[in-house]
Amino acid sequence: MLLFALTQTTRAQKPDTVLIKNIVAEANNNSQLEPLAHELLDIIGPRLVGTPQMNKAADWVIAKFNSWNIPARTENWGTWRGWERGITHVDLIHPRVRTLEATQLAWSGSTAGKTITAETIILADLPDAAAFSKWLPSVKGKFVLVSALQPTGRPDYNWDEFGTNESIEKIRAERERVTEEWANRLKKIDVTPRSLAEALEKAGAAGIFSSYWSRAFGSNKIFGAQVKKIPTIDLALEDYGLLYRLTASGQKPKVNVRADSKELGVVPTFNVLAEIKGTEKPEEYVILSAHFDSWDGASGATDNGTGTLVMMEAARLLKKFYPNPKRTILVGLWGSEEQGLNGSRAFVEDHPEIVANLQAMFNQDNGTGRVVNIQGQGFLHSYEYINRWLSGVPEDIRKHIETSFPGTPGSGGSDFASFVAVGAPAFSLSSLSWSYGTYTWHTNKDTYDKIVFDDVRNNAILTAILAYVASEDPAKTSREKSILPAGRDGEPGKWPAQRKANRKGGQD
Repeated sequence: MLLFALTQTTRAQKPDTVLIKNIVAEANNNSQLEPLAHELLDIIGPRLVGTPQMNKAADWVIAKFNSWNIPARTENWGTWRGWERGITHVDLIHPRVRTLEATQLAWSGSTAGKTITAETIILADLPDAAAFSKWLPSVKGKFVLVSALQPTGRPDYNWDEFGTNESIEKIRAERERVTEEWANRLKKIDVTPRSLAEALEKAGAAGIFSSYWSRAFGSNKIFGAQVKKIPTIDLALEDYGLLYRLTASGQKPKVNVRADSKELGVVPTFNVLAEIKGTEKPEEYVILSAHFDSWDGASGATDNGTGTLVMMEAARLLKKFYPNPKRTILVGLWGSEEQGLNGSRAFVEDHPEIVANLQAMFNQDNGTGRVVNIQGQGFLHSYEYINRWLSGVPEDIRKHIETSFPGTPGSGGSDFASFVAVGAPAFSLSSLSWSYGTYTWHTNKDTYDKIVFDDVRNNAILTAILAYVASEDPAKTSREKSILPAGRDGEPGKWPAQRKANRKGGQD
């Protein structure tokens, strides 16, 4: 339900309509989103924490902010395992020749510039851990297939459109059976994905093949490897299925594999911060928030290149038309969100004075779609100030947005939660899916061409206006909570034990 009621008091404090019109006109007529996206996503590429590309991206974004007369800097918060991706190339050479779609997983071991020729073997279905120990020597010198064989490569929407009721029910039951049986295969031998990979590495496997399908055409989830010494490679569903079937039928397929990467030792990790200094209340803050890092199976376009671009463009618009804000406007582009909100959590710990004086934080991190939902994150009076701020947003943008109050503090899995967990008013600008969860999120298809620029422009305008009206608001936001934080994103009392490890992450 849309709620935009204004009290008599707030009606007297209307935003500057000329300023807002200027922001909208500049965003639509002189948008920098497309060139920024090309430079960040096509030229620099993915921004995996601990890689040279993350450093290049930081240099680039700081130069951009400086070109707009917005001072920017990096701020180190810990260290990480340094790693650099090289070439991944996999060919099936027996019983026929085919080049396979393959991606080396982040932080994987390499083939050290060589091409390895090896047979494949499927993780056996064994009765117990003792049988697994006896089977392990058979993996020596082979690539081990450690994912289940999917019964179909067609996404659900394809089955729903074209399948009969009988075939739909059949394929869903088959998927459930395969998933359950593979989980039982691991359970019986008492391994986790990590302990399995370590056992295979120790047994002398040439490498590991996995396939984590996202249930979309040609799209696989790409995460980090579990071991350092041997290559772990994700294969597209189609090619993984081919190898699996050939192996299962006794064809003894052989592959040529080259997977290059470099270990770079322990490297610093950082957030990127940019600032438009406040004039009347410089010690109070409005934060524009997005995580800067990504997985590196593709370009990190919708996770979270689009969020980064929104905050950059919003800052550019604000600097041009609102160069002397009442409160300080801070842009936070966080590092290592993908490994547990590490950059934003470190910022919260390191800057209690900013957190204590936070007027609002606006975070965007769920894809390229236009913002359609804002909830109050458990703040009891959030409906008053969020609706007041939204009243300054043009109707053609505002009409798409549903609000819900007071909302739930523990909901969501992005950087705003680091602030909510300590009682600071931080809010997620949640957007339309555009198949984010099934197609681009953490996959090898998260590339420039998946960006819907009209929606991203919408979000940049929205964010800039929200930051402006929140900065100008005479009242400081209430922090009274309806319920206590909970869940993965909250519980600051749990932080001390894990934060020390997270500030020195990725090195085990």
